[in-house]
Amino acid sequence: MKPGRARRPGCHAIKGSRAAGQPPALHAALYTDSSAQQDCIEVRRWSTMRGMDIITFRDETIGRARMQAIVAAHPRNAVFEDCTFDEGDFSRLDMDGFQFVRCSVAGASWLAASLEETQWTKCRGGQCDFSSALLSDARFSHCDLNNSHWRRATLSSVRFEDCKLTGAHLQEVTGWALEFRDCLLVSADLRGLSFRKAELVGMDFSDAELSGCDFRDAVFEGGSLRNAQTRLTRFEGADLRGADITGLNVMDAKHFKKAVISQRQAAAALAAFGLIVA
Repeated sequence: MKPGRARRPGCHAIKGSRAAGQPPALHAALYTDSSAQQDCIEVRRWSTMRGMDIITFRDETIGRARMQAIVAAHPRNAVFEDCTFDEGDFSRLDMDGFQFVRCSVAGASWLAASLEETQWTKCRGGQCDFSSALLSDARFSHCDLNNSHWRRATLSSVRFEDCKLTGAHLQEVTGWALEFRDCLLVSADLRGLSFRKAELVGMDFSDAELSGCDFRDAVFEGGSLRNAQTRLTRFEGADLRGADITGLNVMDAKHFKKAVISQRQAAAALAAFGLIVA
């Protein structure tokens, strides 16, 4: 800090925070107060990835203008920790490679945004909207995304692990190698989604809309299909022994050909038709 120049209250000088070649005006827009953003955040470099510095933003409320400035200054190299994006409009922005840790994204719109290779850890985002977003190779871990919207999103090689997706809308998504593990998809709309040959560990599809889904040759390890809607859903060759299939019509020979169920499950299915296994 130059002699005689007062430091703004609540702000922290960040030595060397402007990347080489970055315009001073843009640097000032990112790291100083403005009429729209009064609170300073602590920003520090914490690691190097692909030869470029990572910038961490903490405990800040991020709006569209702020995100646009961050995208321009730090493409693929921003980490957000404990930040708030609630009800924000981030549609059609390019945020590939960004990381979100313990952030709140409730009601936020990521409509048609580019979010490839992003990482989302312990984020909360009821009613958030990822419709038509590009999310290839993204990772969602321990997130609460109940009633979120994903219609027509590109989800190639996306992994959801230990996430809450109750009431989520995932119809008409595209992509391959989509992976779920230990997730709640209770009452979710998954019409037409393919789980063919997938290993479905701890998946709860209770009361979900699974019409037209493809579970051929899938293996269920735990989890539930209780009372799921399965009109035209295909289970040929699926191993259902580990799942709760209460309310599922496994007597539909066409869609359950060569599917594997346990003796207990078979007895329960027959009992539903008034038959007694002696």
